[in-house]
Amino acid sequence: MRVLLVSHALPPHLGGIEIVVEEEAEALARLGLEITVVTSSWCQPGDIPTRWTRQTVPALNLLEKRFGVPFPLFGPSLLTTMFRGVRRADVVHIHDVFYLSSFAAGVTALLLGKPVVLTQHVDLVPHPSRLVEGVQRAVFLTYGRLLFSTSSGVLVLNDRVRDFVASGGAAQERIEFLPNGVDVEAFRPAAEGEGARLRCRLGLPPNRILVLFAGRPVAKKGFDLLADCASPDYDLVFVGGERRPMEIGHAGGRIYFLGTVPRQKMQEIYRAVDIFCLPSRGEGFPLTVQEAMASGLPVVTTDDEAYRPYQVPPDAIRFVFPQQAELSNELRRLSGDAALRAELGRRAREYACSHFSWEVHATRLAQFYQQVRVTRAANQPYRPGRILRKWN
Repeated sequence: MRVLLVSHALPPHLGGIEIVVEEEAEALARLGLEITVVTSSWCQPGDIPTRWTRQTVPALNLLEKRFGVPFPLFGPSLLTTMFRGVRRADVVHIHDVFYLSSFAAGVTALLLGKPVVLTQHVDLVPHPSRLVEGVQRAVFLTYGRLLFSTSSGVLVLNDRVRDFVASGGAAQERIEFLPNGVDVEAFRPAAEGEGARLRCRLGLPPNRILVLFAGRPVAKKGFDLLADCASPDYDLVFVGGERRPMEIGHAGGRIYFLGTVPRQKMQEIYRAVDIFCLPSRGEGFPLTVQEAMASGLPVVTTDDEAYRPYQVPPDAIRFVFPQQAELSNELRRLSGDAALRAELGRRAREYACSHFSWEVHATRLAQFYQQVRVTRAANQPYRPGRILRKWN
């Protein structure tokens, strides 16, 4: 089976979608599928993939630098690249409708009669800029609605996103829940004495409780909320972003900013710290949470109903409301109780190993591809006029 994956960016650009698509491509290729990924040219990879093909399209990164929104402005070669890729593919798999690459892939696939699988990672994301929120709404009401209503299958990470895509026109029978995976061998607990050696290498204090935040420094990730929780009881370690954000520069307490790091170094950072905290809003089940759990860390994240399908028990993860007082209390409690940290970390690791795996994810995904191909072949291919009438 030939599959075209479409993503706005890939690592080393930092982001959950980027990591998911790269890991997904590797896992699907190991199953024997022929994988091509079309993406932007923002960041050149350190290693060229050997099992799958990476095709980059020139793009500008102006909006991320100005508003913190990773929205590539692709050059005109996007259209020709997408046409060639879609024409050759058996299935087109788009990650999130928000991007111009998603629109180009979706419309091309519809015109060529190719089945489309859409993974919608998030719903409407809160942002301090009204302009950014307005652009999001415009995208979801226009070509987002088109892709929701005409995709052969829609994959979601939680119930909130399921409701969101259904309200956007996706038929309930075409929506499936599929969690992301995590490499439980690469993301593992620290061996005896390893944490101290890694702290020395990373320039982190040897005898302090370290609370880690990993993600882009944008409002939806809650990095500013965590910065406000700085305390003498622990130090904060921020990973993500090219520059130290002003918000964490003015927070009290000791804060370490490590910037954007490669994935292999990220594995080491998880093993060097004591607690992982991500008070994010409006996400799926974040990949960094799964990585921290696999690394044997106690995890503190947002108490969000959207996480209910994962059925993570409260003795494996700490869910709190994204408010400074409650978040600070939970972090102080964990920082002062080594036995509790160890127990939570052990249970988190056990749950990650038994429930999150890229091999399981890829197997289910390949089966879903085959299902939508069979269903599409059994039905009359879409005609552009019919699609537009249905969308309107």
